[in-house]
Amino acid sequence: MSQRVVYFNGQFVPESAARVSIFDSALMYGDMAFEMTRTYSQRPFRLREHLDRLYGSLRLLEIDCGLTIDQMEQITRETLERNLASETADMDWQIMHDVSRGPLSVYRTALTEGIRPTVSINCWPLITHMGGFAPNYSNGVHVVIPAQQTLPAHLVDPKAKTRSRLHYQMANLQASRQGAGRWPVLLDPDGYLAEGPGWNIFLVKNGELLTPEPRNILLGVSRATTIELARELGLAVRETNLGRYEALRADEIFCTATTYALVHARSFEGQTLGDGSPGPVFTRLVEAWKKLAGVDFVAQAQDYAQRLPAWEQAALSALGRKDAR
Repeated sequence: MSQRVVYFNGQFVPESAARVSIFDSALMYGDMAFEMTRTYSQRPFRLREHLDRLYGSLRLLEIDCGLTIDQMEQITRETLERNLASETADMDWQIMHDVSRGPLSVYRTALTEGIRPTVSINCWPLITHMGGFAPNYSNGVHVVIPAQQTLPAHLVDPKAKTRSRLHYQMANLQASRQGAGRWPVLLDPDGYLAEGPGWNIFLVKNGELLTPEPRNILLGVSRATTIELARELGLAVRETNLGRYEALRADEIFCTATTYALVHARSFEGQTLGDGSPGPVFTRLVEAWKKLAGVDFVAQAQDYAQRLPAWEQAALSALGRKDAR
């Protein structure tokens, strides 16, 4: 297990050496745009769509990172390529982009490198994410509504993916108090379903796919992919206002995100959906996703779950950690 490298402000450096200044605007204000992409068979999945959203976020934040989108894509692929040899050939990866405005100018006398945007790209083996997630594919997740609402678009536009995400953290904490493994879906200020912390929600009713309108949500790449695949399967898709009432009457509910693609909800607000197992529409979409990705990501996650303890022990041993056993 060789050391991973990170692209950091124009250089490739060891992961352990990539450090953001304590005076960075990301720390001071959460003033950072980011994107997370995953690979399938070590190839980035819809990387350009993720980068397009990143550059949309940067435009909204008025940050010029100094790289064109084409340059960012080239550097991203090089970063991934430099890290592939650190793992086995069947390992897939998370690719993370983080771009901030850089350190605040008031602290410029403490900065030998001067003031410039902070740009980093790191790659992380998906075994840690998907190994722990694997049971959710068969068991489903329990979706609940927390007290925390989402931020309305007239305050901070949720279409920009930024690190200012305290409302997500509050929703997670509130959901966890309802029981282990609860997934919070936030309501918008009008009382309609918006999104979860890092995922989008879909309902199925009478064979029709329903999902919240784009007004107060992040426009997920996996959300868009799911809509595209549903239409290819001949399913009706509607973006509309959805509330607690519609969710409780849904035949199926599922969530979409980059890492896991999609996972079914076993219950909503404590009420079991059907018999709690994956529904027929969700099952069709999973198969379509696997075909598009070229990877059975469910089987992959189950394999990662078996290998994760040994992987973590090897990683800790490589660091000389005393808690490695």
